[in-house]
Amino acid sequence: MKIKKQTATILAVVPLLLLAACGNGSSASSSKGNLAAKQVVNWTESSELPSIDPSLATDEISFNLLNNTNEGLYRLGKNNKIEPGMATKTTVSKDGKTYKFTLRKNAKWSNGDSVTAQDFVYSWQRINNPKTGSQYAYLYSGIKNADQIQAGKKSVSTLGIKATGKYKLTVKLDKAIPYFKLLMGFPSFFPQDQKVAQKYGSKYATQSKYQVYNGPFTLQGWTGTNNKWSLVKNKKYWDKKHVTLTKINDQVVKDTETGLNQFQGKQVDQTAISGTQVANLKNSKSFFLGREARNAYLEYNYKKIKAFRNLNIRQAMSLAINRKQLVTKVLADGSTTPKGFVTDGLASNPKTGEDFAKEAYNGGTGVTYNLKEAKKLWAKGLKQEGKKSVTYNLMSDDTDVGKKTTEFLQTQLEKLPGLKINVENIPYKTRLARSAKGQFQLVVTLWGADFSDPISDLGLFTSTNSFNNGKWGNKEYDKLIDAANNGDANNTEKRWEDMVKAEKLLMSQQANAPLYNGVAPQLINTKVKGYVYNTAGVPWNWKGMYVTK
Repeated sequence: MKIKKQTATILAVVPLLLLAACGNGSSASSSKGNLAAKQVVNWTESSELPSIDPSLATDEISFNLLNNTNEGLYRLGKNNKIEPGMATKTTVSKDGKTYKFTLRKNAKWSNGDSVTAQDFVYSWQRINNPKTGSQYAYLYSGIKNADQIQAGKKSVSTLGIKATGKYKLTVKLDKAIPYFKLLMGFPSFFPQDQKVAQKYGSKYATQSKYQVYNGPFTLQGWTGTNNKWSLVKNKKYWDKKHVTLTKINDQVVKDTETGLNQFQGKQVDQTAISGTQVANLKNSKSFFLGREARNAYLEYNYKKIKAFRNLNIRQAMSLAINRKQLVTKVLADGSTTPKGFVTDGLASNPKTGEDFAKEAYNGGTGVTYNLKEAKKLWAKGLKQEGKKSVTYNLMSDDTDVGKKTTEFLQTQLEKLPGLKINVENIPYKTRLARSAKGQFQLVVTLWGADFSDPISDLGLFTSTNSFNNGKWGNKEYDKLIDAANNGDANNTEKRWEDMVKAEKLLMSQQANAPLYNGVAPQLINTKVKGYVYNTAGVPWNWKGMYVTK
């Protein structure tokens, strides 16, 4: 297989710091004599499952489920290492703009259909079709004609992907994409069974029974709204001999006290914990701290609230937030204060090895606490807007962390004279939908990098990005991101400089107010082993997970 060799090449071209943690990474094969007779794991989620449609999924929970029930050209293992997926062979042109993939002939969908090159063509065209409304279509930028197709200027049939045989796939790029192979392991690039999608029509992927799967597990028992479902070993999966678990029972547990009680009562094998629970349990053998390339930030709705277009107003609100107090006293779960929008440890300078967040740190601009200065700017901003007082609604998730964060922000922000904050904590799925539609004034948004490169974070705030829910726009910022993606794409040093400048501009203009760099503290049964956890992209890979005696 050439994949391992090519992986090394990619990582040499793009010197990234791929941070990851792997839980008890010994293989099941090395412990077969110690395997439990019952290979079932009881897992939990902090919120509802929003989607199992690769074209429409936008969140961590959906991507986790897709990553373990489906598979793309590659699979991402420990430390984001590229492993074999649907592709058995890859050849790349010298200019890095043409990829030819040979697909495995023994790959099947869970209904018995063969996984073919056409399934990739159909999926990619469906995601890029403006009628689909895929928020993740922007990741296709750089693939031939993707930008024009998404803008409605070209037909989806012109997308740079073609089935040159039942198991032969050719992808053409407008430009070399340094992180292209990492993208191929992300759910937005997975295949979809065209016959199934067309058979179910509007019902497709709205429930587990209206979807098929080509990965290690199949999803069962999800109705689209319920809080319990199961992942069952996929008997049609090409590599089923390396899947030890027979079943993963998954359920939503929003309250960490409830989760802890269930874990201690051996009702579940994993649960999220927070606050004082972390301090009390961090020395437990079951404690697992999942480091995340994830940023929580306060997002302003520039389109709906005119005052948010005032830099003094935005800076004042950000300066009024004591982030150190938030992470140490309120969350107290290992989360850290941000240096900017891009999280610590995501990527390092290709020449010096300096961490991006450290190099782009702008003296604390955009993330500093200074209530005295905040009050001055606030008074100035209100005067400019012709107001003496304002009331804003703050939206966030109804999770334990979501509630703690909004309560804290309400207290902090209301120290600004004349500002009243109304808090609304709603289900995760609802918050995502409202944010996407711009139905908010202020919202606490969580963003995790899709791959280990600063552009995965910075690209979010270009004026045309579908995830720029607050509709912030800056022409200079757009130019810097365009240069990093296009003109300087093959010049690693200049590309890096573009992104550093963009990060500093983002913070100096207070496009958003970063709150904290997130972590995922949890308890995992010590008998559960073989899972893979990555900080960027999709966190969980359960293919190799198993239970010991």
